[in-house]
Amino acid sequence: MSGTLHEGDDLLNADRGSRERMAQIFVCAGANREKVEQLEAGDIGCTVKLKDVRTGNTLNGKDCENRFNFIKYPNPKYTRAIKAVNEADTEKMMAALNRMRQEDPTWEVEQSKELRQILVHGQGEFHLRTLKWRLENLDKIAVEFYEQRIPYRETITKAAGAGQFGEVHLIVEPYSDGMPDPTVYKFGNQEIRIAMKGKEEIPLEWGGKLVFINSVVGGAIDTRFMPAILKGIMSRMEQGPLTGSYARDVRVIVYDGKMHPVDSNEVSFMLAGRNAFSQAFKEAGPKILEPIYDVEVFVPAEKMGDVMSDLQGRRGMIVGMSSENGYEKLQAKVPLKEMSSYSTTLSSLTGGRASFIMKFASYELVPGDIQNKLVEAFEKEQEEDK
Repeated sequence: MSGTLHEGDDLLNADRGSRERMAQIFVCAGANREKVEQLEAGDIGCTVKLKDVRTGNTLNGKDCENRFNFIKYPNPKYTRAIKAVNEADTEKMMAALNRMRQEDPTWEVEQSKELRQILVHGQGEFHLRTLKWRLENLDKIAVEFYEQRIPYRETITKAAGAGQFGEVHLIVEPYSDGMPDPTVYKFGNQEIRIAMKGKEEIPLEWGGKLVFINSVVGGAIDTRFMPAILKGIMSRMEQGPLTGSYARDVRVIVYDGKMHPVDSNEVSFMLAGRNAFSQAFKEAGPKILEPIYDVEVFVPAEKMGDVMSDLQGRRGMIVGMSSENGYEKLQAKVPLKEMSSYSTTLSSLTGGRASFIMKFASYELVPGDIQNKLVEAFEKEQEEDK
């Protein structure tokens, strides 16, 4: 950035406080490197055997106190799940991925608890193929890529009641912010009046809310068992009945139940709450929500029609068009499921002349035919795991 760097200079790492000696400096062209004695400001060069330097650090000479902001890299555009062919190599693979992430911060590594997958994110298909090549050829770890799972959500569209016999009776219904507290429900010939004994509004870490209401009167269920019932409901919300995805935006009213003077305990009420919630959820018009992303594509004018047709074929909804810096900007809302290999397709459609950015927008209901396929696939997976 300024001055001249000489072979043998001692530099101070402004970010980590460590000292580094430039034992040798080179200029490179591909795999070829040529030793030089100095580099001037603006030159691109390299050195070897640095002890404590990470990508993005600033190195200063004497009487300098510069510190440059870390480079802001573009968001990833291509994602694949990765696993070691030999499961015993998983830990070794993760260590290699984390090391490579330090070398190239545009590779991102994510261990998704929700999807039960290890995800790698990059700038495109070729970028991730390079990562795979390095793992297999330099670290000698055989790996395979496969499609990432989609973080669906589950919710309900109407009220329903259910009871775990002799234990817990509850009602579930869709919830939205600002809804009035419930007063009475009718199911067939049965009328259930709600007495508000306690209410919890719980923001869920995966988005949306759970509202839990205790409406039990006459001591049918002791108040001390309510946390166990809530725990059972929460455990089922973490693995929704339709596809095993997180459930959200639900109100649960516990209105009746029974206790046994000897056998009732927290575990039995936790299981009763879980089972009653699952039964009611399935009867409450359950729906699957999918993540929708805002996508902006910058494309040459003559390729606009091809790109627009492709987005519409991905269930995309075009929401805007404009011109920016000599390119056409196309704005659309597209399901994440349909964006799996978009970077490769866009490059093919436009001869590599287009680019795009995408960010999460919202969760929306999936079409009925797609929901049926997702439920069938989940049920088949569950059968295979038995």
